[in-house]
Amino acid sequence: MKQLVLIVCFLLNVAYTQAQERMIEQPPFSNWSSTSIEVDKVALSDTATVLHIKAFYRPKNWIKIASGSFLKGSDGELYPLRHGIGITPDQKFWMPESGQAEFKLVFPPLPKDITSIDFSEGDTEGAFKIWGIQLDGKLPKLKLPAEATERTKKLTTLPTPKIEKGKALLEGQILDFEPGMSSKFTIYLRGAVNLEQKVDIKVNDNGQFSSEIPVITTTPATLYTGIEAIDFLLAPGEKTNLFINQREICRRQSKLHKDKKSNEANVYYGGYLAGPSGEIAKLNFKTNIDDDYPQFIKDLKDKNAEEVKAYILNKHKEKLRQIDALKATKACKEMLCCAVDASAASLLTFVPGIMQRVHITNYKLKDEQVNEYIKNNPVNLPDDFLNVLRDFPSLNTTQAMYVPLYMRLTGSPMFRTAFSKALGTDKGIYFELSTVADVLNGINDFTPVTEEQLAKISALSTPVYLEAVKEKNDELLAKIEENKKKTGFTINEAGEVSNEDLFASIISKYRGHTLLVDFWATWCGPCRMANKAMIPMKEELKDRDIVYIYLTGETSPKGTWENMIPDIHGEHFRVTADQWSYLMNSFQIRGVPTYLLVDREGNITYKTTGFPGVDKMKSELLKVLNK
Repeated sequence: MKQLVLIVCFLLNVAYTQAQERMIEQPPFSNWSSTSIEVDKVALSDTATVLHIKAFYRPKNWIKIASGSFLKGSDGELYPLRHGIGITPDQKFWMPESGQAEFKLVFPPLPKDITSIDFSEGDTEGAFKIWGIQLDGKLPKLKLPAEATERTKKLTTLPTPKIEKGKALLEGQILDFEPGMSSKFTIYLRGAVNLEQKVDIKVNDNGQFSSEIPVITTTPATLYTGIEAIDFLLAPGEKTNLFINQREICRRQSKLHKDKKSNEANVYYGGYLAGPSGEIAKLNFKTNIDDDYPQFIKDLKDKNAEEVKAYILNKHKEKLRQIDALKATKACKEMLCCAVDASAASLLTFVPGIMQRVHITNYKLKDEQVNEYIKNNPVNLPDDFLNVLRDFPSLNTTQAMYVPLYMRLTGSPMFRTAFSKALGTDKGIYFELSTVADVLNGINDFTPVTEEQLAKISALSTPVYLEAVKEKNDELLAKIEENKKKTGFTINEAGEVSNEDLFASIISKYRGHTLLVDFWATWCGPCRMANKAMIPMKEELKDRDIVYIYLTGETSPKGTWENMIPDIHGEHFRVTADQWSYLMNSFQIRGVPTYLLVDREGNITYKTTGFPGVDKMKSELLKVLNK
């Protein structure tokens, strides 16, 4: 009898314990810093709070959860991580072949009145953070500013872009913004002609931002929030409003929530051409012919140039038929059709490179195989191959200026030549914009304008172009003069040495020091951004025994290189094309930037292609310094 009573008591205790546990299945959330981990469940009890985590990451790669992780409740209190189940904090967690895994994180119990929690690993770069995890299973109603709810005008046709030098006003807000979220982002201008390449934006504590951006005509732009790219339009003298709905952006990216119904948009527009911008964002129509790139590469396997052309043209027609069937305004359809035209025309122009990439990818060629294939299989096109570009007259109209991809065409001498031949003329808005873009791109690469270029621009239809070019050129000339006074960089000669001895010769004079060797190029945007990002790190470590060595080749124009490196403190070498090719093959470098860390004895201790981030670079440098 006593044993029976004990059993009953035990079962009642288990039942009571289970009754005290509350499970929230796939709670919605408002924002995150990474798509790699998601909260599948939250178990609440009197003894603990347990986050059931699902991880999604590259197979055979690792993730790590910091032991200093914590929850922040809606009461403002912090609840530190106790331990993990299925994962050990601060230790590498290796992802299986599936690229999916599960584990649990255990925290202290929460007060009963807590309605939401934030998960954070802390404030280090790359830390996992998830904000606004709702414990009642639903997000609060989205609060939209008045400008985002105003009715926008339905356009029957696109207005002709004005060409005038001025500033576009960008104003907006990150909705549901919380302290600790990213307080800055970057805007890349993607217009046919750009006075600026990119603009950094600071977000205020309330999530609002504002910036005046110099433009000379309608300018497509893309804002990167860190987890999403948002397209919009700017124009001189016009205001553009963006209201960025992070909760919806995150929901669409989430593997657990993306199929759930939502009536929210990821961005709400106001101001300049808000109507078609909002339509296009809502439709989410893929205008790129190669939008499914893996399938595109697979479909083109073993096809010759004519077959590749036919494939692109068929896809182009199919896209246009799909646009015609959309329930959208005429203005929206015009923008989409121009975008499809630009995609097809761009691909047609680069058919030889596409064919090489198709073969290399499908047959999984490596290293020397790639070089041998490219060397022995040149793609020679017939003279009339690109005459088909005559079927894309929209690219010589003002409507094309609304298309981000148009920038690639106005900046391409190859397309300019082929398009002129196909149309039988070099007159029209495309050719004007291309002439101006060519000069502005040169200025951006530290190449001053020539008298011949000024004469060409003077002959164009509006003096606005000339005014803008002269102003940017004057800024460049002032920058070049300023660079002459700068110190902290040294131009070195590689010397007369064999290719086999080249790298050893370059680093020999710095033996006994820790070296960071940066393979880069002046035309490489990520290289330049990384160099800028590392300036504070280099200042912090200036008293440590580190030498920064920068290697580039002849694809970096000498004048551009000489005017760019005064802002990149370190030892600079510009090697010949043959020397650069040897170094690329010797170190199996497939892209720039690539970084090598060399210890005091000359041993390479770390190599990575692509900038790994300041924190990672600093961590690897300190490892070598502390050996």
